[in-house]
Amino acid sequence: MPKLALESIEQTSRTGYPPPYAEVMAKRHYRRLAPASGLTDFGVSHVVLEPGGISSQRHWHEGEDEFVVMIQGEAVLVEDEGETLLRAGDCAAFPKGVPNGHHLINRSDAPCVFFAFGKASTTDCHYPDVDMHLDGATQRFVRKDGSDF
Repeated sequence: MPKLALESIEQTSRTGYPPPYAEVMAKRHYRRLAPASGLTDFGVSHVVLEPGGISSQRHWHEGEDEFVVMIQGEAVLVEDEGETLLRAGDCAAFPKGVPNGHHLINRSDAPCVFFAFGKASTTDCHYPDVDMHLDGATQRFVRKDGSDF
């Protein structure tokens, strides 16, 4: 079954972020395509951002490459160097270990759709704009000082 029926794969807005960082994720909807298709070497998500939605808290990974392909609409890529408009057909790459926090924001009046590719990592993830850190060893979110939420 090489062709996937997107509508048969659960679409969710779940996030592992603790409050108060989880609430802003309500306008992001995604489908995890890799598990549904049997892929195990990398992850693929089909993501829809409603107007005003964000893809994640701004972040960077110590041990995970990420790649994004915009397929419909537009979103603003926000990273340390500033902002870049991404439209259908545009791609963005985020090499592991590069401390450049990034995320997408839909500032338009229509939904945008993109594919996000990556590989699950057991290394740390950093969130420069908020008091949150993903501890790679335990896979739990903690404050930057290491304390629990």
